[in-house]
Amino acid sequence: MQNKGAIRLFAILLALVSLYQLIFTYQTRNVENQAQEYAENRAGEDPNLISEYKFQYLDSMKNEVVYNFLFGLREYTYQECKEREINFGLDLKGGMNMILEVRVSDIVKALSNYNQDESFIEALRLASQREKNSTRDFISLFGEAFEEVAPEGRLAAIFNTVELRDKVDYNSTNEEVLKVIREEAKGAIDNAFNILRTRIDRFGVAQPNIQRLEQTGRILVELPGISDPERVRDLLQGTANLEFWETYSQEEVFQSLMQANQLTAEITAMEKSGVDTAEVEPEVQVGEQPEETDVALLDEIDSDSLAVEGEDQQVESLFSYLSPSGRPSSPVVGLAVSRDTSKVNSFLGMDEVQSLLPRDVKFLWTVKSIPGEDAQYWTNQQFDPNDELFQLVAIKVTSHDGRAPLEGDVVTGARAVTSQQGAYEIEMSMNSEGAKTWARLTKANIKKSIAIVLDGYVYSFPTVQNEITGGRSSITGDFTPQEAKDLANVLQSGKMPAPARIVEDTVVGPSLGAEAVDAGLKSFIWAFIAVLIYMVIYYGFKAGVVADLALVANMFFIMGVLAAFNAVLTLPGIAGIVLTIGMSVDANVLIYERIREEIKAGKGLKLAIADGYRNAFSAIIDANVTTFLTGLILFMFGTGPIKGFATTLMIGIATSFFSAFFITRLVYESLLKTKVDIRFSTKLTRDLFKGAHILFVEKRKLFMVISGVLILVGIGSLGLRGLQQGIDFTGGRSYVVRFDEAVPATEVQSALKTAFDGANVEAKTFGGDNQIRITTNYMVDSDEKSADVEVETQLYNGLKSYVGEDVSRDEFLSEHRMSSQKVGPTIAADIRNKAGYAIFFSFVVIFLYILIRFRNWEFGLGALGAVAHDVLIVLGVFSLLYAVMPFSMEIDQSFIAAILTVIGYSINDTVVVFDRIREYRSLYPKRELKDVFNLAMNSTISRTMNTSFTTLVVLIIIFLFGSEVIQGFVFALIVGVVVGTYSSLFIASPIAFNFIEKRINAKAKGKRK
Repeated sequence: MQNKGAIRLFAILLALVSLYQLIFTYQTRNVENQAQEYAENRAGEDPNLISEYKFQYLDSMKNEVVYNFLFGLREYTYQECKEREINFGLDLKGGMNMILEVRVSDIVKALSNYNQDESFIEALRLASQREKNSTRDFISLFGEAFEEVAPEGRLAAIFNTVELRDKVDYNSTNEEVLKVIREEAKGAIDNAFNILRTRIDRFGVAQPNIQRLEQTGRILVELPGISDPERVRDLLQGTANLEFWETYSQEEVFQSLMQANQLTAEITAMEKSGVDTAEVEPEVQVGEQPEETDVALLDEIDSDSLAVEGEDQQVESLFSYLSPSGRPSSPVVGLAVSRDTSKVNSFLGMDEVQSLLPRDVKFLWTVKSIPGEDAQYWTNQQFDPNDELFQLVAIKVTSHDGRAPLEGDVVTGARAVTSQQGAYEIEMSMNSEGAKTWARLTKANIKKSIAIVLDGYVYSFPTVQNEITGGRSSITGDFTPQEAKDLANVLQSGKMPAPARIVEDTVVGPSLGAEAVDAGLKSFIWAFIAVLIYMVIYYGFKAGVVADLALVANMFFIMGVLAAFNAVLTLPGIAGIVLTIGMSVDANVLIYERIREEIKAGKGLKLAIADGYRNAFSAIIDANVTTFLTGLILFMFGTGPIKGFATTLMIGIATSFFSAFFITRLVYESLLKTKVDIRFSTKLTRDLFKGAHILFVEKRKLFMVISGVLILVGIGSLGLRGLQQGIDFTGGRSYVVRFDEAVPATEVQSALKTAFDGANVEAKTFGGDNQIRITTNYMVDSDEKSADVEVETQLYNGLKSYVGEDVSRDEFLSEHRMSSQKVGPTIAADIRNKAGYAIFFSFVVIFLYILIRFRNWEFGLGALGAVAHDVLIVLGVFSLLYAVMPFSMEIDQSFIAAILTVIGYSINDTVVVFDRIREYRSLYPKRELKDVFNLAMNSTISRTMNTSFTTLVVLIIIFLFGSEVIQGFVFALIVGVVVGTYSSLFIASPIAFNFIEKRINAKAKGKRK
């Protein structure tokens, strides 16, 4: 083997990189186990307190060093380790996954100031209708629809609004107006993304994920560990609210805060002593303003003096969480570490504390944190330099209705610019009404701060230097370029509404996630052990151990590469890894079968191994490339867990090829130097398949008839019964509900049909007989934000008699609803379209690859025929059995992933057979074509049966021990492997034979003429 040194070096480096990447996961697990132990010791058995204390512990550890690489050469904090660990999908750890859509049609309506022109309304309707079945953007579809509806119409007349007057005038062409609309829509979507990201960052979720999707206006949000989905939906779907507020300075309210601090300390001390806190009387009555005192008093407060006698622990009080800012003229009244902000809020929300504060004050946190070292500069307190602190701003509420004196709807433009000093700032303009209010507001607050607030968080509180007229002003601050751009986008949010609607929503309960992990690991371990044992039994101890070594290395490399690429490991991803175990054996089997052939031909062990590796290389490359291509297509068109499956499959293919071909070769090179005797079979398997002489070509018509009958039965079932389409393709909602006792699915379905007002409902036992999967299209077309709450309420009402009348709605949703999923009609149409594209392109890519690789279109046609045969039979089986199987056999994204995997597997097997046929046609050019085909196919039976058997063993173990969530997916793979193995021998090769024979006969006939 050439380049042994380079290959050995690469293997060592890959192993070191994998080990380096996996250590981060090990370190984070250690910290999280400590957090769990700490929380359980403090909270006892209260799950809510455990969750709160665990979060506090992990938040405090965020910037602590937990891993010293190479004895301190590089230090990693917990947060840095967390960013590098293997990410588990929400189906494994529980949480919430959403796709939100900012509809461009809503933005267009807002830009027109909700113009009621009939042509405009009709063009919007047509564009929305066409968007469902088109991959083009909405603005282009709208422009075409408007031209159809009003050929002489002018968009400038509709969009010459106050907001767009600087960009659109009556002379603007339709193309120019569409360009402006497209730019404005993009800005609104960017703004929505920034708003959502800010909301999520402040929500207190560990490892949140938010990213733009390729579709215009769609945003993916993943929130692990969420226990209150309704709160999240309200938070993320709420319309952005931009406000400009007057403020209090610190010296105006600090006396009230001092008294509040004393009161909260007394209340805490009384609670610890068992005293009724209702006896506490505030020293200042409601409405009474505290007198001003020197600000230095804030720094003189000794919180240690508030300790309860006989206890070492400091009494909780306002100032035990809120540090004074030390800046009297600022509206910032204090700072708190991020984990303490909720405690400060709870103290400030107490009725007793409210009675001490001015009636017109409210407190809001800044959106941007400051590092601990900067906070030390402002205060006399010491902070951990790694801490992140937020500032508490005192807002003055002057209106009777509690509204801000100026809101975001007056802003007409905002952009990030650079000042003459090189600092980043934001230029802002307002409409005439806003300009008047802004002038009055700035005049009344010269030398004071005005707070710019979005969604309840303070983005900036600039000090007013003089009255600002004309509605144009600049906002200065310590902005980075990105922060200035983001704030400009935030200010733009007042210009037009861009509500985010949830079009796909999946909630997985933590217990179901834990069960999925347990089931996935069990299937993984048992499948791995089974394959390891099988290789030793079939190929003997020494050869089997070498193959097992490659499998172990392969698993190690897969996990390391997953961590290196920050890939997300999902339940289908685990299935992909386990499936890779079975498929990775294929390379070893190909090599070993070749070595056995070379030994039978009389070659010595060293030469047989060398020739075996060399002769197997072509088949291994072809088999891996074709499977990799189907995985790549799946990755391109899949979303969420399916993309995770494709990722692990592709990584597994690459690492298994390297492990099976190169690492085992290095091992054999070392073993041969010791002159060890290596056998590649046992007494049981030595003569297995020896002398096989199946007349594949002669029997091809029989097998064609058998396949034809199976396909016709399947097509008949597809025509009469159809397929059970999942909500991925139809839109709707599904819930997995667990009961205390076994419940008949038919009764549940009947009860819910009434509760859901006659909508389509299907209930089916899912896993255990006390667990039901419920699917419905009830209110799926509703755009109302309250629709999710309404459906969940009706679900609870329909099942109340089964879970117990004393169980509240909230208890039902948290304890009995194990998971939920919602797919809107629009995204369902997109998923259907993508599924079609994925299958179509997989056929095209496979045909082109085989055509180029084998330079023979007959082989390509044979491969396509076999793939079409396999897909039709799998579809037919699902159509025939979906009503009788005790697990879900819905056609959804997972099923499409299974189909594409079946295609890849079938081609993998077919290509190996074709490769041997091509080889034998070169070796035996004078033999009859049918004899060459028969000889080649018989010679590959051992490899075909070995690979198929190991893959089936793995799949059956997953099916038996894995989660019920993927049973339908695995069942499709089992059917596909059986059918794919059959078709590679009895369909693909005979089709290729027929066409090659016709071409040879036609050529011979032409010569005779």
